[in-house]
Amino acid sequence: MQQSHVPEFSELGYEVYEWRHASAILRSDFPHEWQDLAAVMAEFKVYKSHITVGGGGKTEVAKRLDSLLAARGWLETKFETQIKVDENVYESPTHKVDCFKNRIALELEWSNKDPFFDRDLNNFRLLFDLRAISVGIIVTKSNVLRPIFEGLGVWQKYGTSTTWINKLIPRIEGGGGGGCPVLVLGITDNQYVDNL
Repeated sequence: MQQSHVPEFSELGYEVYEWRHASAILRSDFPHEWQDLAAVMAEFKVYKSHITVGGGGKTEVAKRLDSLLAARGWLETKFETQIKVDENVYESPTHKVDCFKNRIALELEWSNKDPFFDRDLNNFRLLFDLRAISVGIIVTKSNVLRPIFEGLGVWQKYGTSTTWINKLIPRIEGGGGGGCPVLVLGITDNQYVDNL
């Protein structure tokens, strides 16, 4: 998996990786969802006040991205899946997806523990194999944010055991998402706004 130059995101300063031609599939087969994603990620910012606020529940960063996507019809979705073999039916539970629209699943991993990447990739793999999704997208922190977090005195909160792009890429390369095409967008200091 190599870093990709996808102009819609690279020119905005995101760190971009893709697996199995995810951006080509999105551009050609899902142009409306691709336009949604490009517009939302151009508008998306991470505010200092959202980084320094106390924990508990969904972060302000996640709420912000969710609301921008929800305005374009991307909604949290839980799939009811099962496998039938002859007359035997086996439940095949999946985890809900943060944002979903027309066969595209998107997860934001901002301050979770890094095993959440395994959960997301396994979910993408299963939903792809069951033909429920065509592409998975993960938005997470780029490692270039570390100096900002250290400067704000919140490094302990976002330390090395949480979701960072350098923890995600080896999991994808190791087959964590199976055959599911995956687009990764790393949030960098280009999206950071030093507000009050």
